[in-house]
Amino acid sequence: MTDAFLVSGTRTPVGRYGGALSAVRPDDLAALVIRQVVEESRVPSAEVDEVIFGSANGVKSRVVV
Repeated sequence: MTDAFLVSGTRTPVGRYGGALSAVRPDDLAALVIRQVVEESRVPSAEVDEVIFGSANGVKSRVVV
């Protein structure tokens, strides 16, 4: 079994639909968050094998069961 470690976490800024972040691509925003987590954790980026990244869209989203 492979060992897994949670070393840090952060979140993107909270925006609103059509707001100041609307022109920022989601993958660019994700890259900023990942870069920040690596920097804060002080784990060398070469040591990171995998990143699990979650996202949610609260704008008019519905849960369908």
